[in-house]
Amino acid sequence: MPESTLRRVVITGLGAVSPVGIGVELFADSLRAGRVGIGPARSFDATPFPSRKAAEVEDFDPAALLNHLDPERWGRSALLAAAASRLAVEDSGIDPDQLSAARSGSIMGTTSGESAVAQSLGGQWVTQGLKGLEPRLVGQLPAGQIAGAVNAELGLSGDAQTIPTACSASNYALGYAFDMVRLGEADFMLAGGADSVNRLTHAGFYALGAMAKDLPQPFDANRSGIITGEGGAALLLEPLDHALERGARIYAEVLGYAANCDASHMVHPDATSIADCIRAAHLNAGVVPEQIDYICAHGTGTPTNDATEVRAVRQVFGDRLPPISSIKSMLGHTMGAASGFGAIACCAALEQGFLPPTANLVETDPELGPGVDCVPDVGRDARVEIVQNHGFAFGGNNVITILGRYL
Repeated sequence: MPESTLRRVVITGLGAVSPVGIGVELFADSLRAGRVGIGPARSFDATPFPSRKAAEVEDFDPAALLNHLDPERWGRSALLAAAASRLAVEDSGIDPDQLSAARSGSIMGTTSGESAVAQSLGGQWVTQGLKGLEPRLVGQLPAGQIAGAVNAELGLSGDAQTIPTACSASNYALGYAFDMVRLGEADFMLAGGADSVNRLTHAGFYALGAMAKDLPQPFDANRSGIITGEGGAALLLEPLDHALERGARIYAEVLGYAANCDASHMVHPDATSIADCIRAAHLNAGVVPEQIDYICAHGTGTPTNDATEVRAVRQVFGDRLPPISSIKSMLGHTMGAASGFGAIACCAALEQGFLPPTANLVETDPELGPGVDCVPDVGRDARVEIVQNHGFAFGGNNVITILGRYL
């Protein structure tokens, strides 16, 4: 399609169901304050593990947030996605009937799908055999239910796709939804992701040696790993012309994105591949490195990931590194929702004029080299024009999205 016929796409609604607050206002306030939403795991028995903390949405009451879904019929990840999307629509101020009557749909990312449901079914299978599985839970299990729940809650008849590309999945969803609106294949799209805390993911990262001893400390000299988290993140995308016509608040314009997959190692990221993805995202967005004011890092807090991410940024930015921070220090690693929360943090940074911080930072790792500004402890007032959001996943899946202030 000729460039001149592509539509400009903006983000006009944000929905966050997170360990640091429900609703975008509370979410942004918590980020700015450096509030940490991590505590003892409550949704499963963590006593067999040396690390027993998780970032859970303890006050999540789906019945209070949803208008149409019966919470008994859906898994927790689907309910997190649907609640976040309902909040994004309310935040946008758009008439829900107009949204459902238009060409609208949802793209949601996830790592483990309905992992809590799978955990329950696994227990039933072990103790009662295959015939002992509860049919209600079997129906909740498919990961496709996550985007399906969004469409069902909002009455949308367009695409309902769940992208299971793990920890970069929300950025994939955002890029895919951006393309659909930009190309005129849809008029509105909800993009984001959801995952729920569960024993399987906790045990998996523990087995990998990637679990933090206590709190996650991205970019710190003594960082030891991640804490698993959960949540639902959603962003409403619509054409710029339509947003202006209805007088909508515009958080950000989606300028572009890029995705690649190097498949060089199952779990270790590759700096050169990430740098290639950053350059491709800049090219797609029509920006140069000097224009990037802030990077919302993947920033897991593992020694390897953080060092690799900074090396990749240096390959592109040279000695002028933009401020780079990790909201996983506050939210934990919310898996498939992680880069969705990163995109919401970027929107808040653009709209409110601050840099989200890296909490729990004691000493920036000198091995990362000079000039690494991790925005320690609390948010910092700053006017930002263009921001870069990172999402990386096992297998070398890298996705970078670029958002800008609407001018």
